[in-house]
Amino acid sequence: MEKIRLGVIGVGQIGKHHVNTYAKLSGAEIVAACDIDEPELLRVAGEHKIPNVYTEFRKLLARDDIQAVDVCLHNNLHAPVAIAALKAGKHVYCEKPMAGTYFDAKAMYEAAKACGRKLNIQLATLFSKETKAARRLIEAGRLGHIYHARSSGYRRRGRPYVDGYATSFFVQKSIAAGGALYDMGVYHIAQILFLLGRPKVERISGKVYQETGMDARRREISGYNVEELGLGFVKCAEGLTIDIIESWAIHLNRFEGSAIVGSAGGVRLEPFSYHTTLDDMEGDATFDLVQADWRWHQLVETEDAYDSPQAHWIAALQGRVPLWPCAEVALDTMLVSEGIYLSNRLGREVTAVEVLENSKSTAADD
Repeated sequence: MEKIRLGVIGVGQIGKHHVNTYAKLSGAEIVAACDIDEPELLRVAGEHKIPNVYTEFRKLLARDDIQAVDVCLHNNLHAPVAIAALKAGKHVYCEKPMAGTYFDAKAMYEAAKACGRKLNIQLATLFSKETKAARRLIEAGRLGHIYHARSSGYRRRGRPYVDGYATSFFVQKSIAAGGALYDMGVYHIAQILFLLGRPKVERISGKVYQETGMDARRREISGYNVEELGLGFVKCAEGLTIDIIESWAIHLNRFEGSAIVGSAGGVRLEPFSYHTTLDDMEGDATFDLVQADWRWHQLVETEDAYDSPQAHWIAALQGRVPLWPCAEVALDTMLVSEGIYLSNRLGREVTAVEVLENSKSTAADD
C-alpha cells in the first residue's frame, strides 16, 4: 500500500524512539523533522536519511506532501502544536500524556473533530500481549461481572534527572505539568480504562507525595516540583471502582501488577495470570503469550496492525483497520489524573464535573 508521509516534531529522547520505530514500519516514510536544537536535528536526520529539516514547526506544517505529524514535545507543548497541525490539515499522533491538563486535551480532541482529522495518542500498553490476552478473557465472559480494578506502576528510585537520567524538564510543572502520574501512570491507568470499556468516571479521590530523599545538588538545580508517588481511588458508574498507585520512588520492593477482578475470575497483567474457582477449587493459570501472539499473526491478516501504537496508527491511516479509541482513552486518563491532583489540592473527594470546571490551560506558547 502507499506509504504514509510523516513529519516528526521534536527529536529529543522520545522523538528518537519514535523515529526508530517508524524506520521499522514499511508503511511509514519520514520526509521531514523539526527541532530547535539544530545540531542534534541534523545528526538525527543524517542518521535516518530524513531529507528535510526545520527549526520552526510551522514551516514543516506548511508542506503539502505530509499527511500526518508526530508530536514528540514536552507535555505543555502538546496542545498548541497538535492543534496547529490539525488546523493545517494533518492527522496527528502525539506522545503521552495527551496534554498538560484535561482542558488542553479536550481542546485537542475537539480540534480533531472540527478539522475532520485523525488524532491518536501514544499509549503503548494498549497494544501489549498482556492487554490483548486480558481483552480476550473479558470478552469471553471469563471474569463475569467486573466490579474492581487496580492500576499499578513501580519504580524503586527512577525519577528523571535527580536519579541520573533524562533532563530536568521532566520534573518541572511548568513544562511537564505532572510527575509519576503523567510520566508512567498514564500507561497503566489508560490500560485499565481501555480494558474496562471506558467506564463513566463519577468521583475521584487522591493524594500525591514527594518524600524520598534525592541528591541535594540535583534537587537544587532541577526545579523539582512534581510528585514521585501518586495514589487514587475512582468511583465509576454502576458501582465499578479503580484504585491507583504509581511510584517513581518508594522504599519498597516491586508492587504486584495491575489487575481486574470480576464475579467469575480475575486477571493480573504483570506477570500475566488468570484466577478463578473450578468445582469449588481455587485455580491459577498462566499462558504462553509469545506462542499465542505468534499464532494470531499467522491466522489474522491484520494482526500486525496491533503490534504497537505506531504500527496501528500507520495501518489506520492506510485504511487497513479502524482506529482504536486511543484519543478517547487518553482523554479519560487525563480526567482521572487531574482528578487526583485536584483532590490532593482540596483535601477531599471530587466529582468528575468539578474536575472539568476547575481544569485550566497550561499550554505553553507555541
